[in-house]
Amino acid sequence: MNNELNFSIPCLFGLESLCADELKRLKLDNVKTENGRVTFTGSIGDIAKVNINIRTGERVLITIGETKANSFDELFEGVREMPWERFIPDDGVFPVKGHSLNSKLHSTPDCQKIIKKAVVERLKTKHKTDDLNETAEKYQIQYAIMNDKAVLYLDTSGAGLHKRGYRPVGSDAPLRETLAAAIVKLSRYRGRESVFDPFCGSGTIPIEAALAAINRAPGLNREFAAERWRWLDKIIWTEAKDEAVSREYKGDYCIFGGDIDPKCIEISKENAKRAGVSDYIRFEVADATKPEVTGGQVLILTNPPYGERVMQHSEAEELYRRFGIATRALSKEKDIKMYILSSHTEFERTFGKTATKKRKLYNGMIKCDLFMYYQ
Repeated sequence: MNNELNFSIPCLFGLESLCADELKRLKLDNVKTENGRVTFTGSIGDIAKVNINIRTGERVLITIGETKANSFDELFEGVREMPWERFIPDDGVFPVKGHSLNSKLHSTPDCQKIIKKAVVERLKTKHKTDDLNETAEKYQIQYAIMNDKAVLYLDTSGAGLHKRGYRPVGSDAPLRETLAAAIVKLSRYRGRESVFDPFCGSGTIPIEAALAAINRAPGLNREFAAERWRWLDKIIWTEAKDEAVSREYKGDYCIFGGDIDPKCIEISKENAKRAGVSDYIRFEVADATKPEVTGGQVLILTNPPYGERVMQHSEAEELYRRFGIATRALSKEKDIKMYILSSHTEFERTFGKTATKKRKLYNGMIKCDLFMYYQ
Protein backbone atom coordinates (compact mmCIF):
# COMPACT_ATOMS: atom_id res chain seq x y z
CA MET A 1 0.00 0.00 0.00
CA ASN A 2 1.19 3.51 -0.86
CA ASN A 3 2.28 4.98 2.45
CA GLU A 4 1.02 8.55 1.80
CA LEU A 5 -2.63 9.21 2.56
CA ASN A 6 -4.91 12.24 2.48
CA PHE A 7 -6.74 12.95 5.74
CA SER A 8 -9.58 15.14 6.91
CA ILE A 9 -10.42 16.11 10.50
CA PRO A 10 -13.90 17.51 11.12
CA CYS A 11 -14.01 19.97 14.01
CA LEU A 12 -16.48 22.29 15.69
CA PHE A 13 -16.92 25.58 13.83
CA GLY A 14 -14.44 28.12 15.16
CA LEU A 15 -11.79 25.55 16.08
CA GLU A 16 -10.26 25.04 12.62
CA SER A 17 -7.16 27.18 13.21
CA LEU A 18 -6.50 25.55 16.59
CA CYS A 19 -6.75 22.08 15.10
CA ALA A 20 -4.46 23.09 12.23
CA ASP A 21 -1.89 24.40 14.71
CA GLU A 22 -1.94 21.07 16.55
CA LEU A 23 -1.30 19.19 13.31
CA LYS A 24 1.60 21.47 12.42
CA ARG A 25 3.12 20.86 15.86
CA LEU A 26 2.86 17.13 15.12
CA LYS A 27 4.88 17.91 11.96
CA LEU A 28 2.16 16.88 9.50
CA ASP A 29 2.34 18.08 5.89
CA ASN A 30 0.04 20.18 3.71
CA VAL A 31 -2.17 21.30 6.59
CA LYS A 32 -5.11 23.35 5.27
CA THR A 33 -8.23 24.74 6.93
CA GLU A 34 -11.76 24.69 5.55
CA ASN A 35 -15.09 25.50 7.17
CA GLY A 36 -15.59 22.86 9.83
CA ARG A 37 -12.58 20.73 8.94
CA VAL A 38 -8.80 20.58 8.51
CA THR A 39 -7.03 18.51 5.87
CA PHE A 40 -3.46 17.18 5.74
CA THR A 41 -1.32 14.47 4.20
CA GLY A 42 0.41 11.81 6.22
CA SER A 43 1.55 8.23 6.48
CA ILE A 44 -0.15 5.09 7.75
CA GLY A 45 1.63 5.63 11.07
CA ASP A 46 0.01 9.03 11.41
CA ILE A 47 -3.38 7.34 11.79
CA ALA A 48 -2.32 6.39 15.31
CA LYS A 49 -0.33 9.53 16.09
CA VAL A 50 -3.12 11.95 15.23
CA ASN A 51 -5.93 9.97 16.87
CA ILE A 52 -3.99 9.72 20.12
CA ASN A 53 -2.69 13.30 20.27
CA ILE A 54 -5.24 15.66 18.73
CA ARG A 55 -7.21 17.71 21.29
CA THR A 56 -9.56 19.87 19.21
CA GLY A 57 -10.55 17.58 16.30
CA GLU A 58 -13.65 15.37 16.27
CA ARG A 59 -12.38 12.35 14.29
CA VAL A 60 -9.65 11.32 11.83
CA LEU A 61 -10.92 10.41 8.36
CA ILE A 62 -8.97 8.97 5.44
CA THR A 63 -10.08 10.77 2.28
CA ILE A 64 -10.72 8.05 -0.32
CA GLY A 65 -11.75 10.29 -3.20
CA GLU A 66 -14.25 12.76 -4.58
CA THR A 67 -16.66 12.80 -7.49
CA LYS A 68 -19.36 14.91 -9.10
CA ALA A 69 -22.82 13.90 -7.94
CA ASN A 70 -25.38 15.52 -10.20
CA SER A 71 -27.21 12.20 -10.54
CA PHE A 72 -27.26 8.79 -8.89
CA ASP A 73 -25.56 7.31 -11.96
CA GLU A 74 -22.76 9.86 -11.72
CA LEU A 75 -22.39 9.19 -7.98
CA PHE A 76 -22.31 5.43 -8.55
CA GLU A 77 -19.66 5.58 -11.28
CA GLY A 78 -17.49 8.01 -9.32
CA VAL A 79 -17.56 5.95 -6.14
CA ARG A 80 -16.87 2.73 -8.04
CA GLU A 81 -13.66 4.25 -9.44
CA MET A 82 -12.24 4.87 -5.95
CA PRO A 83 -9.59 2.44 -4.53
CA TRP A 84 -11.68 0.79 -1.82
CA GLU A 85 -9.77 -2.49 -2.10
CA ARG A 86 -6.69 -0.77 -0.64
CA PHE A 87 -8.48 -0.56 2.69
CA ILE A 88 -11.46 -2.93 2.89
CA PRO A 89 -10.85 -6.74 2.74
CA ASP A 90 -13.34 -9.08 1.12
CA ASP A 91 -14.89 -9.99 4.49
CA GLY A 92 -14.81 -6.48 6.02
CA VAL A 93 -17.98 -4.83 7.28
CA PHE A 94 -18.55 -1.46 5.60
CA PRO A 95 -21.68 0.47 6.57
CA VAL A 96 -22.32 3.86 4.95
CA LYS A 97 -23.47 7.10 6.57
CA GLY A 98 -23.28 10.76 5.65
CA HIS A 99 -25.13 13.90 4.68
CA SER A 100 -26.00 16.09 1.71
CA LEU A 101 -26.32 19.88 1.57
CA ASN A 102 -27.35 22.19 -1.28
CA SER A 103 -27.32 19.32 -3.77
CA LYS A 104 -29.67 17.57 -6.19
CA LEU A 105 -29.13 14.28 -4.36
CA HIS A 106 -30.59 14.90 -0.92
CA SER A 107 -32.17 11.60 0.15
CA THR A 108 -29.88 10.03 2.75
CA PRO A 109 -31.21 6.45 2.36
CA ASP A 110 -30.89 6.61 -1.45
CA CYS A 111 -27.35 8.03 -1.31
CA GLN A 112 -26.35 5.33 1.17
CA LYS A 113 -27.73 2.58 -1.08
CA ILE A 114 -25.99 3.89 -4.21
CA ILE A 115 -22.63 4.30 -2.45
CA LYS A 116 -22.89 0.87 -0.83
CA LYS A 117 -23.73 -0.73 -4.19
CA ALA A 118 -20.79 1.00 -5.90
CA VAL A 119 -18.33 -0.11 -3.22
CA VAL A 120 -19.67 -3.68 -3.39
CA GLU A 121 -19.15 -3.77 -7.16
CA ARG A 122 -15.62 -2.42 -6.82
CA LEU A 123 -14.63 -4.87 -4.09
CA LYS A 124 -16.10 -7.86 -5.90
CA THR A 125 -14.12 -7.01 -9.00
CA LYS A 126 -10.83 -6.25 -7.27
CA HIS A 127 -11.00 -9.11 -4.77
CA LYS A 128 -12.14 -11.49 -7.53
CA THR A 129 -15.14 -12.84 -5.64
CA ASP A 130 -18.86 -13.19 -6.26
CA ASP A 131 -19.77 -12.78 -2.61
CA LEU A 132 -18.61 -10.35 0.08
CA ASN A 133 -18.99 -11.99 3.46
CA GLU A 134 -19.29 -9.02 5.84
CA THR A 135 -18.33 -10.83 9.04
CA ALA A 136 -14.97 -9.32 10.04
CA GLU A 137 -13.84 -5.92 11.34
CA LYS A 138 -15.73 -2.69 10.63
CA TYR A 139 -14.69 -0.05 8.09
CA GLN A 140 -17.10 2.83 8.47
CA ILE A 141 -17.64 4.72 5.21
CA GLN A 142 -18.66 8.36 5.45
CA TYR A 143 -19.78 10.65 2.66
CA ALA A 144 -20.40 14.37 2.39
CA ILE A 145 -22.23 15.78 -0.62
CA MET A 146 -22.16 19.55 -1.01
CA ASN A 147 -23.01 21.60 -4.08
CA ASP A 148 -23.30 18.39 -6.12
CA LYS A 149 -19.81 17.16 -5.21
CA ALA A 150 -19.33 14.05 -3.08
CA VAL A 151 -16.29 13.32 -0.91
CA LEU A 152 -15.87 9.78 0.46
CA TYR A 153 -14.00 8.87 3.63
CA LEU A 154 -13.09 5.99 5.94
CA ASP A 155 -13.43 6.75 9.64
CA THR A 156 -10.37 5.65 11.63
CA SER A 157 -11.59 6.91 15.01
CA GLY A 158 -14.87 5.17 15.75
CA ALA A 159 -16.38 7.09 18.65
CA GLY A 160 -15.78 10.83 18.30
CA LEU A 161 -12.44 12.07 19.63
CA HIS A 162 -14.22 14.27 22.18
CA LYS A 163 -15.01 11.00 23.96
CA ARG A 164 -11.72 10.72 25.81
CA GLY A 165 -12.92 7.88 28.01
CA TYR A 166 -12.92 9.76 31.29
CA ARG A 167 -16.50 11.01 31.30
CA PRO A 168 -19.03 8.16 31.19
CA VAL A 169 -21.25 10.22 33.48
CA GLY A 170 -22.05 13.86 32.76
CA SER A 171 -23.87 16.73 34.41
CA ASP A 172 -27.11 18.20 33.08
CA ALA A 173 -25.41 20.31 30.39
CA PRO A 174 -22.07 18.75 29.43
CA LEU A 175 -19.43 20.73 27.60
CA ARG A 176 -17.77 18.83 24.77
CA GLU A 177 -14.19 17.90 25.66
CA THR A 178 -12.79 19.23 22.38
CA LEU A 179 -14.34 22.64 23.06
CA ALA A 180 -13.04 22.66 26.63
CA ALA A 181 -9.55 21.91 25.26
CA ALA A 182 -9.97 24.79 22.81
CA ILE A 183 -10.83 27.21 25.63
CA VAL A 184 -7.67 26.12 27.46
CA LYS A 185 -5.62 26.64 24.29
CA LEU A 186 -7.11 30.07 23.61
CA SER A 187 -6.24 31.13 27.17
CA ARG A 188 -2.58 30.32 26.42
CA TYR A 189 -2.37 28.37 29.66
CA ARG A 190 1.10 26.88 30.14
CA GLY A 191 0.81 25.49 33.65
CA ARG A 192 2.12 28.59 35.44
CA GLU A 193 -1.07 30.45 36.39
CA SER A 194 -3.84 29.28 38.68
CA VAL A 195 -6.85 27.96 36.76
CA PHE A 196 -10.30 28.40 38.23
CA ASP A 197 -13.63 27.10 36.86
CA PRO A 198 -16.44 28.27 39.17
CA PHE A 199 -19.12 26.38 37.19
CA CYS A 200 -17.20 23.14 36.68
CA GLY A 201 -20.19 20.81 36.08
CA SER A 202 -18.65 17.42 35.30
CA GLY A 203 -15.11 18.86 35.52
CA THR A 204 -14.34 19.01 31.82
CA ILE A 205 -12.48 22.33 31.70
CA PRO A 206 -10.25 21.64 34.76
CA ILE A 207 -9.52 18.14 33.45
CA GLU A 208 -8.58 19.43 30.00
CA ALA A 209 -6.43 22.11 31.66
CA ALA A 210 -4.62 19.43 33.68
CA LEU A 211 -4.11 17.26 30.58
CA ALA A 212 -2.62 20.29 28.80
CA ALA A 213 -0.43 21.20 31.79
CA ILE A 214 1.21 17.78 31.93
CA ASN A 215 1.13 17.46 28.14
CA ARG A 216 -0.77 14.17 28.33
CA ALA A 217 -2.21 12.95 25.01
CA PRO A 218 -6.03 12.91 25.25
CA GLY A 219 -6.42 9.57 23.44
CA LEU A 220 -4.22 7.39 25.65
CA ASN A 221 -7.09 5.81 27.58
CA ARG A 222 -9.42 4.82 24.74
CA GLU A 223 -9.62 2.60 21.68
CA PHE A 224 -10.00 3.53 18.02
CA ALA A 225 -11.77 1.79 15.14
CA ALA A 226 -8.59 1.45 13.08
CA GLU A 227 -6.87 -0.54 15.84
CA ARG A 228 -8.93 -3.50 14.64
CA TRP A 229 -7.98 -3.14 10.97
CA ARG A 230 -5.85 -6.18 10.10
CA TRP A 231 -3.67 -4.40 7.54
CA LEU A 232 -2.65 -1.77 10.07
CA ASP A 233 0.33 -3.03 12.09
CA LYS A 234 -0.43 -2.98 15.82
CA ILE A 235 3.04 -1.64 16.52
CA ILE A 236 2.14 1.82 15.21
CA TRP A 237 -0.30 2.22 18.11
CA THR A 238 2.25 1.05 20.67
CA GLU A 239 4.91 3.37 19.27
CA ALA A 240 2.56 6.36 19.12
CA LYS A 241 1.45 5.83 22.72
CA ASP A 242 5.02 5.34 23.96
CA GLU A 243 6.12 8.51 22.18
CA ALA A 244 3.21 10.47 23.66
CA VAL A 245 3.99 9.28 27.18
CA SER A 246 7.65 10.24 26.76
CA ARG A 247 6.61 13.86 26.15
CA GLU A 248 4.66 14.21 29.40
CA TYR A 249 5.66 16.74 32.06
CA LYS A 250 5.65 16.55 35.83
CA GLY A 251 5.09 19.48 38.12
CA ASP A 252 2.90 21.26 40.63
CA TYR A 253 -0.17 22.95 39.19
CA CYS A 254 -2.93 24.99 40.78
CA ILE A 255 -6.20 23.98 39.10
CA PHE A 256 -9.49 24.42 40.92
CA GLY A 257 -13.06 23.44 39.99
CA GLY A 258 -16.04 24.63 41.95
CA ASP A 259 -19.78 24.05 41.63
CA ILE A 260 -22.71 24.74 43.91
CA ASP A 261 -24.09 21.25 43.24
CA PRO A 262 -22.40 18.56 45.41
CA LYS A 263 -23.39 15.88 42.88
CA CYS A 264 -21.39 17.68 40.17
CA ILE A 265 -18.35 17.79 42.43
CA GLU A 266 -18.51 14.03 43.03
CA ILE A 267 -18.86 13.40 39.28
CA SER A 268 -15.92 15.73 38.58
CA LYS A 269 -13.71 13.90 41.06
CA GLU A 270 -14.53 10.52 39.50
CA ASN A 271 -13.90 11.85 35.99
CA ALA A 272 -10.53 13.30 37.04
CA LYS A 273 -9.53 9.92 38.48
CA ARG A 274 -10.39 8.19 35.21
CA ALA A 275 -8.37 10.80 33.32
CA GLY A 276 -5.40 10.22 35.63
CA VAL A 277 -5.20 13.89 36.70
CA SER A 278 -6.91 13.89 40.11
CA ASP A 279 -3.62 14.80 41.80
CA TYR A 280 -3.50 18.09 39.89
CA ILE A 281 -7.06 19.38 40.50
CA ARG A 282 -8.97 20.42 43.61
CA PHE A 283 -12.76 20.16 43.33
CA GLU A 284 -14.97 21.69 46.02
CA VAL A 285 -18.59 22.72 46.50
CA ALA A 286 -18.45 26.49 46.05
CA ASP A 287 -20.64 29.47 45.18
CA ALA A 288 -19.47 31.18 41.98
CA THR A 289 -20.74 34.53 43.28
CA LYS A 290 -18.37 34.28 46.27
CA PRO A 291 -15.13 33.08 44.64
CA GLU A 292 -12.03 32.27 46.65
CA VAL A 293 -8.97 31.98 44.42
CA THR A 294 -5.34 31.34 45.31
CA GLY A 295 -2.36 32.58 43.28
CA GLY A 296 -1.35 35.96 41.97
CA GLN A 297 -2.09 35.26 38.30
CA VAL A 298 -5.45 33.60 37.70
CA LEU A 299 -7.19 32.27 34.60
CA ILE A 300 -10.94 31.95 35.02
CA LEU A 301 -12.04 29.46 32.37
CA THR A 302 -15.72 28.63 32.58
CA ASN A 303 -18.98 27.70 30.89
CA PRO A 304 -21.79 29.04 33.12
CA PRO A 305 -25.39 27.79 32.80
CA TYR A 306 -26.98 29.07 29.60
CA GLY A 307 -30.51 29.67 30.84
CA GLU A 308 -32.10 27.61 28.06
CA ARG A 309 -30.80 24.26 29.31
CA VAL A 310 -30.41 23.95 33.07
CA MET A 311 -32.18 26.95 34.60
CA GLN A 312 -34.66 29.68 33.77
CA HIS A 313 -33.51 32.57 31.58
CA SER A 314 -34.08 35.14 34.33
CA GLU A 315 -32.17 33.01 36.85
CA ALA A 316 -29.20 32.80 34.48
CA GLU A 317 -29.16 36.58 34.01
CA GLU A 318 -29.20 37.16 37.75
CA LEU A 319 -26.37 34.65 38.18
CA TYR A 320 -24.30 36.42 35.48
CA ARG A 321 -24.91 39.79 37.17
CA ARG A 322 -23.77 38.55 40.57
CA PHE A 323 -20.81 36.67 39.05
CA GLY A 324 -19.74 39.85 37.26
CA ILE A 325 -19.81 41.87 40.50
CA ALA A 326 -17.78 39.18 42.28
CA THR A 327 -15.08 38.91 39.59
CA ARG A 328 -14.70 42.68 39.31
CA ALA A 329 -14.09 42.84 43.05
CA LEU A 330 -11.62 39.96 42.78
CA SER A 331 -9.72 41.64 39.95
CA LYS A 332 -8.83 44.55 42.20
CA GLU A 333 -6.54 42.30 44.22
CA LYS A 334 -5.38 39.72 41.66
CA ASP A 335 -4.14 39.58 38.07
CA ILE A 336 -7.14 37.92 36.44
CA LYS A 337 -7.93 36.96 32.86
CA MET A 338 -11.33 35.45 32.07
CA TYR A 339 -12.54 33.23 29.23
CA ILE A 340 -16.28 32.74 29.59
CA LEU A 341 -18.32 30.65 27.14
CA SER A 342 -22.00 31.55 26.83
CA SER A 343 -24.80 31.37 24.29
CA HIS A 344 -26.62 34.28 25.95
CA THR A 345 -26.85 37.09 23.37
CA GLU A 346 -26.95 39.69 26.16
CA PHE A 347 -24.19 38.19 28.27
CA GLU A 348 -22.01 41.31 28.41
CA ARG A 349 -24.95 43.47 29.51
CA THR A 350 -25.98 41.09 32.27
CA PHE A 351 -22.37 40.41 33.31
CA GLY A 352 -21.80 44.14 33.56
CA LYS A 353 -18.67 44.46 31.47
CA THR A 354 -17.81 44.51 27.76
CA ALA A 355 -15.39 41.79 26.70
CA THR A 356 -11.92 42.74 25.51
CA LYS A 357 -12.39 40.27 22.68
CA LYS A 358 -15.01 37.76 21.49
CA ARG A 359 -14.77 34.57 19.45
CA LYS A 360 -17.68 32.69 17.90
CA LEU A 361 -17.74 28.99 18.81
CA TYR A 362 -20.20 26.12 18.89
CA ASN A 363 -20.94 23.72 21.74
CA GLY A 364 -22.43 20.90 19.68
CA MET A 365 -25.14 22.70 17.68
CA ILE A 366 -25.48 25.60 20.14
CA LYS A 367 -23.96 28.85 18.88
CA CYS A 368 -21.87 30.52 21.58
CA ASP A 369 -19.38 33.30 22.14
CA LEU A 370 -16.18 33.02 24.09
CA PHE A 371 -15.97 36.30 26.00
CA MET A 372 -12.35 37.15 26.79
CA TYR A 373 -11.51 39.66 29.51
CA TYR A 374 -7.96 40.93 30.01
CA GLN A 375 -6.79 43.50 32.55
